Amino acid sequence: MDVFSYRKLGVYQKSRDYVKFVYGLLRKFPKEEQYALCDQLRRTVVSVSSNLAEGSSRYSKKEFAHFVEISYGSLMEVMSQLELSMDLAYITQEELTAAESKSEEIARMLNSLRHSLLSTPSTSSTLSTPSTLSTSSTPKQ
Repeated sequence: MDVFSYRKLGVYQKSRDYVKFVYGLLRKFPKEEQYALCDQLRRTVVSVSSNLAEGSSRYSKKEFAHFVEISYGSLMEVMSQLELSMDLAYITQEELTAAESKSEEIARMLNSLRHSLLSTPSTSSTLSTPSTLSTSSTPKQ
């Protein structure tokens, strides 16, 4: 049994790259935002990958799918905060557009993973399945 199977998820890997991207943007923010919007953005963007890791440890696919939904919610929260960051002139429209593109790809992958988890017969453990659900970036409907 691969205890760290979440590492094989393509969406997990993309969400880690997204953390680095957002952290890069945060370097431009003014000092007065370091403990406000920056701190919130850090926690929220890290939550995307963290919930995938936590969810993969759950014993049912339904529980894992719930954590995928939480990851999706965190991803939407990141985008909302980045939109505010652009409104406040902390990031450019081009940087927001790049973030949107990355977010859309991750969102499609999260939707695909959730669909796969909920449409396959439930087993007693999800730990052996995540690596097979990872690579598609297009939603299955």
